[in-house]
Amino acid sequence: MWHRVPRPEDGRVTEIITGLYMSPLEFLALVGAVALVVARWLPPSARPRVTIAAVAVLVLSVIVLSVVGIRWQMLPVLAGAAVALPFALSPLLRRRTGRPAWRARWWLALPGSLACVGLIATGPVAAWAFPVPAFPELSGNFSVGTRVVQWTDPHRPETFTTDPHDRRTVVVQLWYPARKSPAGTQRAQYLGRTEHEARTVADALADYVGLPGFLVDGLPRARTHSVFNASVAGGGGRFPVVLFSPGSGGTRTQNTAWAEELASHGYVVAALDHPYDSAAVVLTDGRTIHTKTVSTGDRDKDDKLAAAWTAVRAADLSFVLTQLDRLGRGEITDPLTGHLDTSRVAVTGHSMGGAAALQAARQDHRFDAVIDLDGYPHGPTSPSLDQPVLALTQAITPGTDPRYIPRLVKTLKSSTATSYRLTIPGAAHLTFMDGPLYLPPVPSMVGSLGRTESPHVVAATTLAFLDTTLRHKPGDLADVLSAYGDLSVYPPGNSR
Repeated sequence: MWHRVPRPEDGRVTEIITGLYMSPLEFLALVGAVALVVARWLPPSARPRVTIAAVAVLVLSVIVLSVVGIRWQMLPVLAGAAVALPFALSPLLRRRTGRPAWRARWWLALPGSLACVGLIATGPVAAWAFPVPAFPELSGNFSVGTRVVQWTDPHRPETFTTDPHDRRTVVVQLWYPARKSPAGTQRAQYLGRTEHEARTVADALADYVGLPGFLVDGLPRARTHSVFNASVAGGGGRFPVVLFSPGSGGTRTQNTAWAEELASHGYVVAALDHPYDSAAVVLTDGRTIHTKTVSTGDRDKDDKLAAAWTAVRAADLSFVLTQLDRLGRGEITDPLTGHLDTSRVAVTGHSMGGAAALQAARQDHRFDAVIDLDGYPHGPTSPSLDQPVLALTQAITPGTDPRYIPRLVKTLKSSTATSYRLTIPGAAHLTFMDGPLYLPPVPSMVGSLGRTESPHVVAATTLAFLDTTLRHKPGDLADVLSAYGDLSVYPPGNSR
């Protein structure tokens, strides 16, 4: 199967083979390497032609790949071809010099050929396991624009530093409905405003989870569907706002596929970087702030730390809503001025970000709805929530923290609004972010829904909830949600 994605090197559209997650050039290099090995086993009359063609294809592909950038996944392919090359060329060279051609006995050549094929096959397997993410097509009526802003709260000291003059700063990426851009317009880089920022963030994320950085070098190569600083969609209407807090160590871009899908349906999504918590935050002055949140291994101590970090995130969310309200009213000059409806706002988050969303809603009644994407409810459980909540959870296993579901249920039952808990079969913790698009499809890691279905399920369920709570779209929300998993509904006052 072929799939069109923006080419990272120059913004043009090229084709990739989605089954192998390889570009045409990489695929040609793969074919050339395999043909080089197979030529040994062809009839004598075909060997010279196949060998020459294989070498030509391989050399040309490698030259072009060297210009645009060779991914590490291609190294075993090239290594296998390099081992096979002398054995493939030797008979041709000996024949040209008049010497008799020499070929190893089949029982000697077979193990070497199999070893080369095995080495070459490692390439497409690695490309499939760690691909350049291909973002799912958007289903909404709007094109999507994106922009990044940085705001400092003059009233809040930065608690992660000892400088008494340091004030809390957050970086926010906005995805919004936009006018359609001209054909050929370069799409936004994934993970950052620039390639340097994207590589900095990718390396930090890999380091945070203990992976070698080269394994995720496909992330900075990816392009999304949005366009930086695209013109806001016209029509005179104002768009509901959705704030998002990432998981522990996560970054503002970790749910890009989800944010773009919501924006294509007429929402403005504001995702936060939380400095000293997110793996890496690149500020406008060029400084990079790395995470300082480290678990101790002691459950009681870690619970207290998580509650404190959650409180900082909740304050960040409220501060950003204040800034967005000012922006919408024109107190902050921005292209989105006059396009934000801050009377219809949802607060959302993944993992610890979900906990922060719950705390922010408790403290700030400007938030009208809450979405918790598999987040353990850290921090106080009072006062009761007054907003409807949608909690999406992974499939519950014996390894799930036994405190998680009881604490989450207690939170939902005490709400004064109807709330929902949807457990999605086949989902894992990383199902609820972009992870399935670029990590190996290991069920314990990213779930078993697959790279296409994972983002679809998360977007479809959250869109149904947002349309009902913020846009008051008629219909049976419980019926829609129950189609995706095991649904529990908690009506107001059900714990009384």
